[in-house]
Amino acid sequence: MATFGEGEGERLTLHYPKPLPMRLDRWLVSQRPEQSRARIQKFIDAGFVRVNGVTGRAKTPLRPGDEVQLWMPPPEPLAYLKAEPIPLDVLYEDAHLIVINKPAGLTVHPAPGNKDGTLVNGLLHHCPDLPGIGGEMRPGIVHRLDKDTTGCIVVAKSQEALVRLQRQIQTRIASREYLAVVHGVPQGESGSINGPIGRHPLDRKKYAVVDADSGRTACTHWRLIERLGDYSLLRFKLDTGRTHQIRVHCAHWGHPIVGDATYSRCRKLPIPLAGQALHAVQLGLDHPISQERLVFEAPLPEVFERLLNQLRCR
Repeated sequence: MATFGEGEGERLTLHYPKPLPMRLDRWLVSQRPEQSRARIQKFIDAGFVRVNGVTGRAKTPLRPGDEVQLWMPPPEPLAYLKAEPIPLDVLYEDAHLIVINKPAGLTVHPAPGNKDGTLVNGLLHHCPDLPGIGGEMRPGIVHRLDKDTTGCIVVAKSQEALVRLQRQIQTRIASREYLAVVHGVPQGESGSINGPIGRHPLDRKKYAVVDADSGRTACTHWRLIERLGDYSLLRFKLDTGRTHQIRVHCAHWGHPIVGDATYSRCRKLPIPLAGQALHAVQLGLDHPISQERLVFEAPLPEVFERLLNQLRCR
C-alpha cells in the first residue's frame, strides 16, 4: 500500500480560513469539487491527508489556521479488465465525455463472473485514458442502462467530468427520456407514476414498488404517443433513476413493457424480441466544462421499428 506522498500524484497544501470548526472531509469536498465525497474519504482513510502534520480522519474538526496537506495518487490501472474491440455507436465525443447509442444485449459494466464483453471493455479499447476514473469496475460510468435497454448513455473521460455529470443526474439538470411499447392502453394522455422502489420481498433478483420505509422515492412521468390496438407507445421522463425504474413502475401500473421477461412474463409477443421494448431516446445535459447545453437523440433500433410497424398493421 502506498504511503503519504510516495510516488507520482497531486500534492496540495491548504490553510483552513473559517472562524468556525468544520469536518475535514466536508471542507476538502468544498475545496476540490471535481472529487466526490466518497473519493475524498478514501484518500483520508488511506492516510493521504494530514492536518498540521498528523494523519487526519474524516471527522477531524478543522480550526482557523490549520494546515491541511492532501496527496492524491494517480488512478490505479485496471489490470484485470481487458480492452476489447467492441463496436461502439458513438453519438458524440470530445476530450471530456463520450455519448454512446447502446445496443440491446450489451451489459454496461463488468461484475464478478462477467468481466468480458461489456460496454466498459469496449470503452477501454476506444479510450485508453479511461482506466481508474470513478472506480475500478465502472471507469467513467455516469449512469447505467439495463442490459437489454437501448439508447443514449454518457461516459466521462476525466474524474472532473464524472463528478460534474453525476451531480447533474442527482440534481435533475440532466434529462433522460425513453420510448417504450407497453401492454394495454392507459387512461388519459399523460400522468405520473409515484412509488418507492426496493428489492422484491420474495425474489432478490427483482425490484418492486414497496413501502416508503424499505424503498427509495421514485417518480416516472409518462405521455401517450400512439395507441396501437391492445398496446401503446409511451414516452417517459425520469425524476429519479432507480434500478429498473420504468420497468417496475409500468408493471406495478398494470401496463408492463412488451418483451420484459422479468416483469411481464407469460405474455404473447407481437414479434420475437431479445429483450424489453425500452429505448433511451434522448439525453440532455450541460457540458461539464463549457456548460453548453447538449441534447442527444438515439434512433430507434430496427427491431423496435419493426414492432411498431407490425402493431400499426394489425
